[in-house]
Amino acid sequence: MTALRQLGTTQQRLLRQLLMANDGGTVESLCAQLHISHNAVRQHLSALIARHYVERTQSKPSGGRPTACYRLTEEGHALFPRNYATIATALLTQLYERLGESAMESTLRELGYGLGSHEVAPSPDTPSKDVVHDLAQKLDTLGYEATATQRDEEWQIEAFNCVFHALAKQHPQVCKFDLAYMEAASGRRVHHMECIVRGGHVCRFRLGVPLPKSKDDDEE
Repeated sequence: MTALRQLGTTQQRLLRQLLMANDGGTVESLCAQLHISHNAVRQHLSALIARHYVERTQSKPSGGRPTACYRLTEEGHALFPRNYATIATALLTQLYERLGESAMESTLRELGYGLGSHEVAPSPDTPSKDVVHDLAQKLDTLGYEATATQRDEEWQIEAFNCVFHALAKQHPQVCKFDLAYMEAASGRRVHHMECIVRGGHVCRFRLGVPLPKSKDDDEE
């Protein structure tokens, strides 16, 4: 469940009104749009401000007493879905048609490794549990709905959302991006144990030995 849907219906409606209001909204305007009382609007605003989804901004000039105005914060804007996966899938499909599978696989591995290299990889002596939890959090931030789980006395990563699912069904090489990113971000060899595209319930990964500093960006 997304963070937006975890909020009450009225708070969701209030946030959507502020999303559509370029100059923000006032208590009066929100009362009229939501058909609730001034007191209810203020209570919801206070709750959303406490969660850093809304902020109070400069008052609107009213010719008299200043009127308080409210707008979404960056965190508030981030609550609303941004369907990057659809656009990325369309772009990757075009690249496949132009480059061919072999060149596209190499490109995806380079992209994954480049993105993962920007992350701070744990030191080789970091406990496996900590490495797995850290990598799962990084994947979750990218939209993989990933979590660390213990299986057969070993910590592994389960990802419930295949970001490029539609494309990966046609071109399994897309998974090379995921593996290259994880290896670069964790500094460990990563083994793909289960795959959603190949009928698995989740995408499951286990971490192997630390990779040497001079590692060629190949993976099993």
